[in-house]
Amino acid sequence: QVQLVESGGGLVQAGGSLRLSCAVSGRTFSSYYMGWFRQAPGKERAPVAAISSSGSNIYIADSVKGRFTISRDNAKNTVYLQMNSLKPEDTAVYYCAAAIRTYGGSYYSTYSYEYDYWGQGTQVTVSS
Repeated sequence: QVQLVESGGGLVQAGGSLRLSCAVSGRTFSSYYMGWFRQAPGKERAPVAAISSSGSNIYIADSVKGRFTISRDNAKNTVYLQMNSLKPEDTAVYYCAAAIRTYGGSYYSTYSYEYDYWGQGTQVTVSS
């Protein structure tokens, strides 16, 4: 059973920073492509960032480009989302997700249906 545990969320003032972590159980983390999604109240879940299993390919949503970065540490079975210059509109529950596909180490996805495992979510609240 694969488990994803997010941490690092909280309350921060606009302009501040947070780093979300997602620890993944199991011995095949280096085979997973990983994604971060967020869901604000009354809105659909949306992709924020994604990273291929090799780390060679990265996606960052236009709404957070230049402020957020995604990275992974395969030795620690952990993926990170560094969030800088936070804005009130970044307020949401943030979820990490993982999946394995036989598409090679450069593949990632921004579609939630292409992810097999999800964390429980962590709340990020940005005050103005």
